[in-house]
Amino acid sequence: MFGGKAITPLTIRTMYGGGVRAASQHSQCLYPIFTHVPGIKVVIPSGPYEAKGLLIKSIRDNDPVIFLEHKAMYDVTEDVPDESYTIPFGEANFTREGKDITLIGMGKTVSLCNNAADLLKKDGVHATVLDLRTLSPLDEDSILESVEETGRAIIADTGWIEGGIAAEISSRLSGELHSYLKHPIIRIGLPNTPAPCARTLEEVYYPRAKTVVSAVNVVLGKDKLNK
Repeated sequence: MFGGKAITPLTIRTMYGGGVRAASQHSQCLYPIFTHVPGIKVVIPSGPYEAKGLLIKSIRDNDPVIFLEHKAMYDVTEDVPDESYTIPFGEANFTREGKDITLIGMGKTVSLCNNAADLLKKDGVHATVLDLRTLSPLDEDSILESVEETGRAIIADTGWIEGGIAAEISSRLSGELHSYLKHPIIRIGLPNTPAPCARTLEEVYYPRAKTVVSAVNVVLGKDKLNK
């Protein structure tokens, strides 16, 4: 709107997600709304190391940034350098390398994909796991490159399936790589119902590592997993 003559160095930290008995009032995943607005950068870290580097980058950026932290991840710990460092926007991170299938995660679902990949490796299935890091800008090149190589993709989201980030990525993959895909893309996310509060209902409502493993079973076939 201002031809590059104005800057908006604003970073907003906010929580998202459920699974902590927060019920439907406090379990929303609103990042698809933010990614819909041109000019807003949307950051979704997958752990403490990523969070520090991406948050410093966000604060130093001259564009408005929505920094999303999953409320169920505040007790996650790992080694983080004392010194300042930044992680660039729009560069996804490969946390696992494999030739059989690409698992695409964002925020909390990256750990689900990593755990699923570790379980699958025991059965001889080697999965690539891609941590998106930022939803806007989106590292489309890394996504396309990986899925072109494996020919299969599962996208794990912490939000609702309908109208979500997974749908956007699936659309791009189908449009660009239709001749490379060996199986239809599978999206993992929440059913189109309000989030429950009861712990027993949360157990079946929210995706887990075994949910990803089951999806891989569908994509590759039981014969592959049982070899």
